Amino acid sequence: MKRIILLGVLFLAISLVFSATIFTDENEVKVTDANFEQVVLKSDKLVMVDFWATWCGPCRMIAPTIKELAENYKGKIVVGKLDVDQNHASANLYKINSIPAILFFKNGKLVDQQIGFVPKEVLENKIKNNL
Repeated sequence: MKRIILLGVLFLAISLVFSATIFTDENEVKVTDANFEQVVLKSDKLVMVDFWATWCGPCRMIAPTIKELAENYKGKIVVGKLDVDQNHASANLYKINSIPAILFFKNGKLVDQQIGFVPKEVLENKIKNNL
């Protein structure tokens, strides 16, 4: 019985560590309502935030492009992913009604956005124009 309880506590501790991490992968940051201000608004770099949801087909289609841009611009910009189903406050604050919605922030201000699936070149041009 003690072994089962110990394994349960260990599993819970591991789960909490992984859920607390802010990285979705090595180049993309998990943005939440709780860390939005710190990660996005207080960043000294251009921040591109992908507002998405797991059930959204176009979001899944654009995900590899977002990942590629995160790799290509590593160190130059911050690329964040915000799940709108889990982070209603941030989605509501920026009036996200359609996803994917890619918002660009610079010095804490919204400077550009793109709604819907678009080719990589469109997002890359927005990055270049706002750097």
